Amino acid sequence: MISLYQHELLKQHAACVVWFTGLSGAGKTTLALALQNTLHHQGIHTAMLDGDCLRHGLNSDLGFSQEDRASNVQRTAQVCKLMVDAGLVVIVSLISPHAQSRNKARSLFNEDQFFEVYVNTPLEVCEQRDPKGLYGRARRGEIPLFTGISAGYEVPENPGLILQTHEHSVSDCIESLLAMLEPALKRRLADQQPD
Repeated sequence: MISLYQHELLKQHAACVVWFTGLSGAGKTTLALALQNTLHHQGIHTAMLDGDCLRHGLNSDLGFSQEDRASNVQRTAQVCKLMVDAGLVVIVSLISPHAQSRNKARSLFNEDQFFEVYVNTPLEVCEQRDPKGLYGRARRGEIPLFTGISAGYEVPENPGLILQTHEHSVSDCIESLLAMLEPALKRRLADQQPD
């Protein structure tokens, strides 16, 4: 079996997960796509897992109960693990509202492989953005258990980074993300080199 070190050596960067969490409309997917594009142009091998896409495929059998949300996060984390073990930087955009589920996902990885990014956008800003009209439907009672309206969101206690898309541009947020990631991508690879 090819080791993670061999994958990372071939790709010339360490593998990790960047896990964006926050309310619907916070800007998670926008940031994830921008980060993926930036890393791609730097020669970093990436994969992206978006909550909406996962809900239409891998996790299409799940609802929005607390148990189903936990399963959604855990399935996504297991796929991330497979991709990280293949040497990729995996970018996840998933509301993942419960701390216990996020922590369980984090537990699959080494400390220097998992970067939780809290996209801290106020509910009122998310509602104003509402590109899919979901908040309006949730306010009318058409969508039960909608995070931020009729279901809670547990704010991360100690994320690797907090981004506020209502106060900072996408490019400013990407600069902050790169400042967090670049040393880890290089350091882990250097630390693993055999003598």
